[in-house]
Amino acid sequence: MPDQVSVITIDGPSGSGKGTVTQRVADRLDWRVLDSGALYRLVGYAVNQAGIGFENQNKISQIASTLNVEFGGGRILLDGADVTDLIRTETAGNNASKVAAMPGVRAALLGWQRDYAQFPGLVADGRDMGTTVFPQAGVKIFLTASAAERAQRRYKQLKEKGLSANLAALTAEIEERDARDRSRAASPLVPASDAIEIDSTAMGIDEVVKMVLRRAHEVFAIPL
Repeated sequence: MPDQVSVITIDGPSGSGKGTVTQRVADRLDWRVLDSGALYRLVGYAVNQAGIGFENQNKISQIASTLNVEFGGGRILLDGADVTDLIRTETAGNNASKVAAMPGVRAALLGWQRDYAQFPGLVADGRDMGTTVFPQAGVKIFLTASAAERAQRRYKQLKEKGLSANLAALTAEIEERDARDRSRAASPLVPASDAIEIDSTAMGIDEVVKMVLRRAHEVFAIPL
């Protein structure tokens, strides 16, 4: 990755709002977007479709290294099939968390992610963007919120889509995933030492976006 490419990383746990913030910041700056979580969801989905047990790390790492993925027009294709909605389920999210704990999978996807840093700039959303993938990024954000608030957000999303949801179960799943992501040996979910930490529990998306853009202005001299 060219050192001169400007990069903003937005890390944080599931449901913290980092995906929405990333997209809005990128739209405002007209920069590229890297949704790293989608890659891990794709691997988890592919593993599930292949009927492979999640204990078979070597096979799963091979799948990660040979993913046939296309991003475009807001859709995601895997082997030519549209899986955009299929990889956004709760099951896909939990499977993504499982494969993300595997060093071989992370190594297989590392180069793919770094290649996304191209002019005019990149906003990267994930869990280890600022610590492992883009440690040289000029702006690093760690966005979080309470587990209860994140579960409530997810519950609202599911209800708006006409899907059934159980708030207590969602809270438990989020807490379990948090624990798995934070305790994994490979690139655990932790703020980079130079990251700005933002707790969005009582904040709106617009407020968070303004904070990120303000920091981008300070570091990259980007007009507000």
